[in-house]
Amino acid sequence: MKQFDKFFQVCDEMSRGMHLIDKRTFAIMVSRLSGAHKVDEAIEFFHKIEGFGLERDVVAFQTLLLSLCRYKHVEEAEVLFRNNKSEFRDDIKTWNIILNGWCVLGSLCDAKRFWKDILASNCKPDKFTYGIFINSLSKFGKISTATKLFLTMWEKGCAPDAAICNCVIDGLCFKKRFPEALQIFSEMSLKGCTPNASTYNTLIKHLCKIQRMEKVHELLNEMEARGGSCLPNTLTYNYLLSSAKTPEVVDKVLEMMEKNKCKLVEDTYNLILRLFMKWGNEAKVKRIWDEMENSRTGPDSRSYTIMIHGLYDNGRIGDALKYFNEMMLKGMVPEPRTKVLVDDINFKLKEIEEGGKMGWKNVSQSLKPNTNEE
Repeated sequence: MKQFDKFFQVCDEMSRGMHLIDKRTFAIMVSRLSGAHKVDEAIEFFHKIEGFGLERDVVAFQTLLLSLCRYKHVEEAEVLFRNNKSEFRDDIKTWNIILNGWCVLGSLCDAKRFWKDILASNCKPDKFTYGIFINSLSKFGKISTATKLFLTMWEKGCAPDAAICNCVIDGLCFKKRFPEALQIFSEMSLKGCTPNASTYNTLIKHLCKIQRMEKVHELLNEMEARGGSCLPNTLTYNYLLSSAKTPEVVDKVLEMMEKNKCKLVEDTYNLILRLFMKWGNEAKVKRIWDEMENSRTGPDSRSYTIMIHGLYDNGRIGDALKYFNEMMLKGMVPEPRTKVLVDDINFKLKEIEEGGKMGWKNVSQSLKPNTNEE
């Protein structure tokens, strides 16, 4: 609080001088006050704006509302907006700030209420208004309502961008409504909205989950044919790897990545590492691990987690502990489940060493009971 008092004192001194406070300083100050939950002080600072040599206009008002909403003071922002409607011109951007505030806050009922107020106002919803509300409806699982609003948007001549289309397509796919999602996808270009890599990735992600690989490869070929912003990227190939059932599929995906000059990143390496560990392919696990080290893209804490749990599941307890110790020496923080696993291993090892438990053997290789022993 003392720091804010000092700042206000400096501002008062500046206001009596050459008006050195600019719009950027104003934006920083209302943001800091809002972040510190000093809503009244932020509003008071706005009311004093003319004394600092700045114009009390709609832009300054929107800056204040944006800061309040960013720090979850949406209710106060809406009250301020309604109390000052007569002073500032009706601007859809101002309405959008409050609508987005309610949506980000997760209050769908308030977002719906405010949406109705926008429709009843003198302002016409623009692309951002529709996008904000459609995204919120989709996140809350109201995909039927979101799709209807999306189609209404198109009918009213307000062309959506790729981000809005992607949001609706993702929601429809999540609900397993693939025909509708593919219909919207096919109509995008016809209506002047060019799909991008994110559009294709959205479809590929969900189609891979249900193993519709024929359609996936059709989309992949289309991405390569379109080129530019539609070219497959790391995320595209990661979705393909996530659905891989055999080592041969992984090799084919890696060939495609090499062909399109798409470099492997940590997420990709870890995906492949997990697959080969699951399949018990020790040679390829070692190859991927060595590649990560040589390319300096890993291994990271996730890589060690995969190795530790994979080795434990395969009965190689000694090796699992070796990777855990190496991880700790590198200053990495293990996941809680890994810590629990290692603590359990060490507890059992201690029991065996003290002779307190029988029926266990080859401790360095396995901690599973010998069920064949009579």
